[in-house]
Amino acid sequence: STTRAAHFFKLDGDIQVLSDDKEWLQFEKVGDPVLHIELRKWADLMIIAPLDANTLAKMANGICDNLLTSVVRAWDWETVPILLAPAMNTFMWNHPLTEPQLQTVTSFSTTKKCKIIAPISKKLACGDTGIGAMASVDTIINEAKLLAKSSADSE
Repeated sequence: STTRAAHFFKLDGDIQVLSDDKEWLQFEKVGDPVLHIELRKWADLMIIAPLDANTLAKMANGICDNLLTSVVRAWDWETVPILLAPAMNTFMWNHPLTEPQLQTVTSFSTTKKCKIIAPISKKLACGDTGIGAMASVDTIINEAKLLAKSSADSE
């Protein structure tokens, strides 16, 4: 989790949250584990929910300046599924850069392993009502199951 993202959720003590400050804790010399590479090797599926406008822009431009975007940059877009659930203010969602950035990111996977779950319309964090809220957790879980099954079936 990024520091800003951690503001939006509360977890009980049994859940480990990996954040930017954990990135280089195990690394002392060449050959030691690097967290973003280890996560990329370990994961069978990546879900970025919520995907904010800032992270979307970083992904579309190959910027990897935090743990999440470093994992994304190292991701195997051709064989390992990635599910993106954008969430942002309506004005940001409707900005002319959003659609091309989504197209750029989905184009990283020529094998259709990248799926976007469109945001929904409701009251947003800023108090406005409109398109831009993250899809429901149930929707994201169902899409993740479908994407994982589809990926397993194609192996």
